[in-house]
Amino acid sequence: MVKGLYTAYSGMINEQHRMDTLTNNLANVNTTGYKKEGATSQSFKDALAYKIKDKSVYNLTQRMGTMNPGVKIGENYNDFSEGAFRETENTFDLALSDSGFFEIEFTDKAGNTSVKYTRDGAFTLNINGALVTKDGDYVLDVAGNHINLDVNAGDTTIDRQGYIYQGGNMVAQIGTTDFERNASGLDYDYLVKYGENMYEAVDGAVEVPSGASIYSGYLEQSNVSPVSEMVEMIAVTRQYEANQRIINTINDTLEPTVNNLGRPV
Repeated sequence: MVKGLYTAYSGMINEQHRMDTLTNNLANVNTTGYKKEGATSQSFKDALAYKIKDKSVYNLTQRMGTMNPGVKIGENYNDFSEGAFRETENTFDLALSDSGFFEIEFTDKAGNTSVKYTRDGAFTLNINGALVTKDGDYVLDVAGNHINLDVNAGDTTIDRQGYIYQGGNMVAQIGTTDFERNASGLDYDYLVKYGENMYEAVDGAVEVPSGASIYSGYLEQSNVSPVSEMVEMIAVTRQYEANQRIINTINDTLEPTVNNLGRPV
């Protein structure tokens, strides 16, 4: 195998992965509470190259030095910096002013339930008066229970601590939680993305109190900057094309050898 071909090929695969990540960010630029993703790259470990059966030294194996096979796809990460607020004047549209998540009881297609976490506070009441997400999953209170309200009650208000009042009486408190972040402070090591806009905690996640205030009548917008993503897409396209030109150049170099192989001199 010609090393340059593989190196350029691995570069193209990596740039394609970066492009997929960027386009997904742009597709979710209007998704409530969406946190943009980023892609990292890693180099393959250097390998010691050998030349075997070297006739100049009695067919002994000779070291040729180290070589690097190119680049490989690294890990994706999320940027959990806050997005801007958009006012909706809907009481059950909620936004968190700081780090933290709403707790959701998610039910999968098999009927299994588990707790997921989201920044998307576009909630509503179902016909039974339960506070749910737009997909019908239950929003949980501080004790991990469903929040059931009286649909026929008077004005409903929600304060900064998440207390829900109906007819002047406190009837429930919306549950929020947070987790320890990594050294960068921008991502969580033990939260993984689940579905379109939720996260689940895996082994190693450490819950900590959320210091976020809850703003009723607002929704947190995506933290994706379309201009930045478009600029990054242009850079990725240029790098992809550069690797493509390398492959074409090597192909042009090899073509005479392949075509003339076996021809009489």
